[in-house]
Amino acid sequence: QVQLVESGGGLVQPGGSLRLPCAASGLTFSSYAMSWYPQAPGKERELVAAINSAGGVTNYADSVKGRFTISRANAKNTVYLQMNRLKSGDTAVYYCSAVLDWCSGPVCSYTDYWGRGTQVTISS
Repeated sequence: QVQLVESGGGLVQPGGSLRLPCAASGLTFSSYAMSWYPQAPGKERELVAAINSAGGVTNYADSVKGRFTISRANAKNTVYLQMNRLKSGDTAVYYCSAVLDWCSGPVCSYTDYWGRGTQVTISS
């Protein structure tokens, strides 16, 4: 059974930092691209950071560039989101996602898994 478990959320003052780990089990972690999606109240989930399976390629939403860093430790089956200079607009439930997307000739497959999220609240 595949599980993604986010942790590290909490209440932080504006300008503060948090590090969110997401621990994966039940899958070949090193084969999956990983991403973080915050979902603010009343809004859809938004992709803010992604990292490829090997960890050599990352992408960020403009809203978090220069403030957030995604990384992974394949030996620990864990992906991290380091969040610095946090703003009130970063308040959301943060979900991690694992995606395996491949094609072999005419056959393609897409698999994704989601965690249950961790609450991040930025407030003074």
